[in-house]
Amino acid sequence: MDEEKTTLGTVRGRVTSRDGTTIAYERHGDGPPLVLVSGALGTAAGERPLAGLLAGRFSVVAYDRRGRGASGDTGPYAVEREIEDLAAVVEEAGSGAALHGVGTGGALALAAVAAGLSAGPVSVYEPPYSAEDAARHGRASALLDRGRRGAALELFLAGSDVPAEAWRGPEELVSTLAYDHAVLGDGTVPERRLAGVHARVLVVDGGASPAWTRRAARALTAALPRARHRTLTGQTHEVAPHVLAPVLEEFLAEERETSGAS
Repeated sequence: MDEEKTTLGTVRGRVTSRDGTTIAYERHGDGPPLVLVSGALGTAAGERPLAGLLAGRFSVVAYDRRGRGASGDTGPYAVEREIEDLAAVVEEAGSGAALHGVGTGGALALAAVAAGLSAGPVSVYEPPYSAEDAARHGRASALLDRGRRGAALELFLAGSDVPAEAWRGPEELVSTLAYDHAVLGDGTVPERRLAGVHARVLVVDGGASPAWTRRAARALTAALPRARHRTLTGQTHEVAPHVLAPVLEEFLAEERETSGAS
């Protein structure tokens, strides 16, 4: 562990994953631990608006997935290595840390819990389980293999709420689209694997998101033994933090009460 506190009170630190990769994180606030798992092209910096809203009630840890931001990227890539990264962050965050993942970050969080990661309740926002989205990730990965980062980015963003000309992230993030493709697999909801997830899960989608996204959310909810589904009216995949934050707070508060009574 290597931490430093910024002038704004945010704690920045690093943990070492099982394969020796350094994983950078930011910690906001104080309270029960909550780990935020970013989606495609996301970093800890992008989670700051949501983390700031939750920091009054939780110790919120957002991290740079491998290959992003200040984290390392030891090859060869495997989803199992990302699960180990998340496990190292959860261990640092605190016992029983809750998880919240957006997009492929939600799929990664569920894969980790299904693989045996010990964590608290899990919430996910629109994991993109669909053959269409997985195929788009696959085509982007193929373009990356040919060194065509710009074309891969344009293809990926064509299926999102963000116009290509509006994206301002570092170019090196584009190569991690291949990692998200690996996390999604063939894009179908992994029903057999998720049947072993015994954590309570909140599956959230946006009412203004595409119909396939809402179908995926319902299918995911049905595949999980202890899940519930909620739709946020008027929201898209780029969910507003001030709309999502109270939903997460309510869910996690209920789960604390339930576990305390059991």
